[in-house]
Amino acid sequence: MDQKKIGSFLRKLRTAKGLTQEQLAEKLNVSGRTVSRWENGNNMPDLSIIVELADFYDVDIRELLNGERKSEKMNEDLKETSLKMADYAEAEKQLLTKRLRIFSLIGLLSLLTALVFVGLKFEQINPLLACIEYTCFGLAVGGLNAGVFISTGVPAKIRSNPRGRRIAKAIGIICLVIIIIGVILCAVLSIN
Repeated sequence: MDQKKIGSFLRKLRTAKGLTQEQLAEKLNVSGRTVSRWENGNNMPDLSIIVELADFYDVDIRELLNGERKSEKMNEDLKETSLKMADYAEAEKQLLTKRLRIFSLIGLLSLLTALVFVGLKFEQINPLLACIEYTCFGLAVGGLNAGVFISTGVPAKIRSNPRGRRIAKAIGIICLVIIIIGVILCAVLSIN
């Protein structure tokens, strides 16, 4: 795929409609800088935006991806498949965002709980409460690390690996064992 050629084609289509980059950006709910990057061939539009561009300019998706016009009209099956792919990508993105929010919330709530324990000096009341405090700190660090892990896209890379499920299970078991060992150590240290 020649991004420069595609960008040049997108520029021709936009100017043929008599639009500025800012006007097109407003119609597509993106920034003018994003449109500029597409037209310079630095970036490619997302799949869902490619479908919108094809509809807006009344061209075939293949024409957009080839960077030149063809005489044939857009194949409805291809358009429908592209829309389904865009919907699937959006659903995947929403699932990752939901997981990111959950882990970040767990980390934040655990951190706040641990800070309350520190501020009220609960460890002086009962050594077991110190264990809870340290466990909350551990959960905070773990939750925030999991949020970073998810936001980097590593889980998607693991799933795309043929042995991805085994790798994901192994990582989950390792994390669970680390949490259990941490809680046990904390309990033992707080009793002594």
